[in-house]
Amino acid sequence: MDKAGRDTIRFLLGHEPRALAGADPTQTVLEYLRGTEGLRGTKEGCAEGDCGACTVVLGTEGPDGVAYKAVNACILFVPALDGKQLITVEHLRGSDGSLHPVQRTMVDLHGSQCGFCTPGFVMSLFALYHAHDCTDGTLDRAEIDRALAGNLCRCTGYRPIIAAAAQACAGPAADAFSVAQGSVLARLAAMRAPEMLTLEFDGRRFYAPTTVDQLADLFTRYPKAVILAGGTDVGLWVTKQHRSLDVVISLEAVAGLSNVEQTDTHLRIGAGASYEAALDVLGAAYPDMGALIRRIGARQVRNRGTIGGNVANGSPIGDTMPALIALGALVVLRQGGEQRSLALEDLYLDYRRTAMQPGEFVERIDVPLPRPGVRFAAYKVSKRPEQDISAVCAGFRLELEDSRVRDIRIGLGGVAATPLRAVSVEAVLKGNAWSEATVRAGMAEMDRAIAPISDMRSTAAYRSVIARNLLHKFFLETTPHAARTRLEVPA
Repeated sequence: MDKAGRDTIRFLLGHEPRALAGADPTQTVLEYLRGTEGLRGTKEGCAEGDCGACTVVLGTEGPDGVAYKAVNACILFVPALDGKQLITVEHLRGSDGSLHPVQRTMVDLHGSQCGFCTPGFVMSLFALYHAHDCTDGTLDRAEIDRALAGNLCRCTGYRPIIAAAAQACAGPAADAFSVAQGSVLARLAAMRAPEMLTLEFDGRRFYAPTTVDQLADLFTRYPKAVILAGGTDVGLWVTKQHRSLDVVISLEAVAGLSNVEQTDTHLRIGAGASYEAALDVLGAAYPDMGALIRRIGARQVRNRGTIGGNVANGSPIGDTMPALIALGALVVLRQGGEQRSLALEDLYLDYRRTAMQPGEFVERIDVPLPRPGVRFAAYKVSKRPEQDISAVCAGFRLELEDSRVRDIRIGLGGVAATPLRAVSVEAVLKGNAWSEATVRAGMAEMDRAIAPISDMRSTAAYRSVIARNLLHKFFLETTPHAARTRLEVPA
């Protein structure tokens, strides 16, 4: 094992310190809680981050105190706890045995029946209790729905759970955790260490570099290592595919890599920035990007999953890439001390094959800021509104001049072996009047531009029809008398 760094994971379990030396770096937090700590309130349902039965809360240093984020313990690896506070349903009970307000309200309003899912719901409500901004004593139903979207229940029909959320979380949060925030922040700060976390277990290695230079050096030395960001995909390699990961390099502690910054021309999204961290900034610039990101898994997934991971993964059904391609995003790659930029569509060569060289990784994504007069829309078509993989995803960016198409960019997902830019469709549209006839010609070209397949999510024929119709939908929304083509869903 490399001698540099430290080999102990340090965190708070509730309010008790833990120091784990010699830990299995791909053991899940769920396994650790139930097997090592004997805390069995956290349940395993799906083991893939969908059902929410395993929901726990991570406390980290935030701008206004401790930031509490709901996450899925079933696909979270134990090293991700380093320097954080881990809170489970067992920790909510008061020192006198009293229930936390969200627990008490769930009991009073009969929000639990069989009880298997209840701890996960309680933890999502706990995160909501500490996160929402409520000044008038009410909580918006849309915010409740977003907080609970990642928790599934087969018994109650959700009505009493939603009622419990509205009642328990309607006022300013004040509980034992609020009182202890100062102490927790001081203890987390004391745990912070400049050294790289370096673990070895059963011949497998795990590194958590603290700088981009360290990351670049490690990936040069171990070009076949798994780069771990949020783990919402890699976690399933372990829980579902039972893969053994020989070398893992985590982005968790890399300074600056989780930043979302704005320059005069671009939004810069670090490869380690979570969906939730990027949501507000991207959504403010492009409302449809915000709407799209809200449909990428539930909040537990968005609190961990990253846009950089989605881009680097290169899945043809990754949701962010079609929209980012349409926006003209650039991906900034790093290899050793060298950096280069590519148009995002040029990153993808074939199914799960990218233009990245050995030892090269995604450092950030640069998204151009909106310009006056440019229209953008993103669409996701799936069997469920939330927490579902797309059948087709599309992004469109349009610039008109005297009612003619000065420029258009079209990004598509789910219709080929890679996320793609529909260049031939764009060529049919450019320079022509933005009219029904022009768009119909573009729709006809769409069949030649894409090569969908049939699978469990959709048929090739359906995907072809949807891709054509999404172009027409975009046209209907961007005519002088724009048609209403969408359901009004709260932001």
